[in-house]
Amino acid sequence: MHQPLRTALRLALAGTSLLTLAAIAHAQEPAVATTTDTGATVLEDIVVDGGSGGVITADGYVGKSSATGAKVDTPFVQTPQSISSVTQQQMEDRNPQTLLDTLAYTPGTRIGAYGFDPRFDSFTVRGFDVTYTGVFRDNLRQPGAGSSLFKTEPYGLEGVSILRGPSSALYGASGAGGLYNLISKRPTEETFNEVQVQYGSHDRYQGQFDLSGPVNDTDPFYYRLTGLMRDADTEQVGVPDDRAYIAPALTWKPDEDTRLTILGEYSRTKTGGTAAYYYDATAGEVSDFFAGNPAFNDSIQTQGRIGYEFEHRLNDVFTFRQNARASTLDTEADWAFAYQPNADDPTLLDSSAGSFEERLDAYVIDNQIEAKFDTGALSHTLLAGIDITKIHWKSLNGYGVSPPLDTTDPTAGRPVDPIPYQTKSVQDQLQTGLYLQDQLRFDAWTFTLGGRHDWVSTDTDNTDLVAGGTTTISQDDSAFSWRAGATYETPFGITPYASYSTAFSPNAGVNQETGNPFKPTESEQQEIGIKYLLPNSNTLLTAALFNIDQENGLYYEVVDLDTGPANIQVQRGKLRSRGFEFEANTSLDNGLSLIASYTYTQAKIIEGPTGTVGNDVSSVPRHMASLWAHYEMPEDGPLHGLGFGAGVRFIGTSYGSDYNSSKNSSRALVDAALDFDFAAINKDYEGLKLQVNATNLFDRREAVCSAGFCYRDQGRTVIGTLKYTW
Repeated sequence: MHQPLRTALRLALAGTSLLTLAAIAHAQEPAVATTTDTGATVLEDIVVDGGSGGVITADGYVGKSSATGAKVDTPFVQTPQSISSVTQQQMEDRNPQTLLDTLAYTPGTRIGAYGFDPRFDSFTVRGFDVTYTGVFRDNLRQPGAGSSLFKTEPYGLEGVSILRGPSSALYGASGAGGLYNLISKRPTEETFNEVQVQYGSHDRYQGQFDLSGPVNDTDPFYYRLTGLMRDADTEQVGVPDDRAYIAPALTWKPDEDTRLTILGEYSRTKTGGTAAYYYDATAGEVSDFFAGNPAFNDSIQTQGRIGYEFEHRLNDVFTFRQNARASTLDTEADWAFAYQPNADDPTLLDSSAGSFEERLDAYVIDNQIEAKFDTGALSHTLLAGIDITKIHWKSLNGYGVSPPLDTTDPTAGRPVDPIPYQTKSVQDQLQTGLYLQDQLRFDAWTFTLGGRHDWVSTDTDNTDLVAGGTTTISQDDSAFSWRAGATYETPFGITPYASYSTAFSPNAGVNQETGNPFKPTESEQQEIGIKYLLPNSNTLLTAALFNIDQENGLYYEVVDLDTGPANIQVQRGKLRSRGFEFEANTSLDNGLSLIASYTYTQAKIIEGPTGTVGNDVSSVPRHMASLWAHYEMPEDGPLHGLGFGAGVRFIGTSYGSDYNSSKNSSRALVDAALDFDFAAINKDYEGLKLQVNATNLFDRREAVCSAGFCYRDQGRTVIGTLKYTW
């Protein structure tokens, strides 16, 4: 049997002995297609009373509950931690093309710190990078290492559920900032079909489809098939954005007590090995031309995943769930990078070059037992579980030189001979976690107590392919993480809460500067806040004050290796982030939907390199704010069928490096949308809709610096979509 398949089966069987102990708590209702007052067909968010996948219960823009905050479905107002969501309706109105676009209006989320770069979805929350440790898929960890980061196709998502702050008490490996749970599209019991064609900036051509419903009229099987094909250039020469994506899903529901959902995905993405503009470090200025080499700048990533979510209810007390996934990712890339003026000819720029090949295999399984019972005046929701994550990561790297870049003709390609690999790193990591949580309800109080212990073993082999010889490093880590919190629902609707939580995260990958594996990252948080779900109004208001301390976090920094400067991951000592967040979400009967947020973050370096202690963390603004509103014209008005939206994202000033020697200016980026439902003209056109979305409408492309290196904001993009739904 093939080794990855054999490993996946072995992990899956680890939880089968628990089957005799468990079951499902409540029956679940799938997504259905409905028709709005304007005649437009939309797909409502799936409502799940249980823990499967963390799916969001929502009304328009307003998320009401999910399983992300507690691994069992819990109303947001009863979760003693800052939690919010990106609902399906938000995504339909804004038409995000990347994960970063999807998260752009969520509080505390800093996107764009590395400027335009379609290779990775790198972002921070509350001042901490969550790219490697904070991205989950369907309530299961989605690991990353080196340049091996799974790409997210927003069209394959039903939404995103966000839990801010350390959250290892249930999830194990996660970062200080929190976790972003990406929720895959699932089969619907009612038939829903959609096809779209898109055209946009930089010759962007895309076709996509989403088909779902019962397999037939008699058997309890439901399917979903989502896919797209894209051929596109970008604002940067030699950096395409091509993608092929297919995601099948199947649900078997023989009765109200049993459900099995299988979720799959395959995608192939082609982009550039680098997308950076040339940065003159001496002058501290970033140029308008490509720093790479169009003739040596290919990056092709293929990835696939297959997993399942199983639930079964034996009685009114016990629930068993087993969620598992096997994922694989392959990346091959060539890159070149101009880094300094040529000593003999100032019109030329010396360029380094490199090639790398990486593979990441990840296997994750989570077994849960839920029990609901009463002891006197207390109502309990008790959850116990064990989850296992296994990662195998291999990286081959080679470094060389590229012909110099001619600044008088910067778009010209310069052929580069193939670069042989010089180093090889192989890393195997196994994490096992045991967790227990009790949610206690007493009158208007909800008390949440949870703890988890993790054991992690990591083996790393570093091989010099030129000189020969392999260095092996073994590392064993373990830690206890916990959370305690309380909420109180007042008679007038406002719910104050307080919590303490911790996180522990092993780090896959190696420090290229030292050759050693990364140490685990640890963090703790104190948080207080209020949540207010307005009575008789589909409006949710939340506010939070937080204090987070983190040790041994990962971040990117440009360092000088033997082969020249490189942007690599390093670890810093201790960070402290304190701040305030406010968020408002509403969808009203008059056709207005709105999301708004404000974040104040003070992220300080408590322990770090000489000259940085006491400084602000680079590229973390003190102030961020956003506002997006969408309005559908009334059905009885002359503009019936027309909808329009607009948003602004404000990013305050921040420092360009941890030495705080330079500043990024503040900026406000404007987005807009316009849509028309042709059913308003004639009912024969029901389901046909035209939509135009613009991101960064006024094309602001200012410099943004992080960790001492400068980039440029992504420029304006405009995408038109013609959609037919039936």
